[in-house]
Amino acid sequence: MGRIKDTSKKNRLISAAKKARPVPTWVIVRTNRHVRTNPKRRDWRHRKLGLR
Repeated sequence: MGRIKDTSKKNRLISAAKKARPVPTWVIVRTNRHVRTNPKRRDWRHRKLGLR
């Protein structure tokens, strides 16, 4: 992707990158391993954001 992006697209990409991280370890410990994975986890190869 090119370096020049409009601000709204950049903000959407930043927020999507923040959301696509694993569940913190302390959450897994606190919930006695009921919450193990992030259901909204997204990989850049598999699921696209739909931005143009």
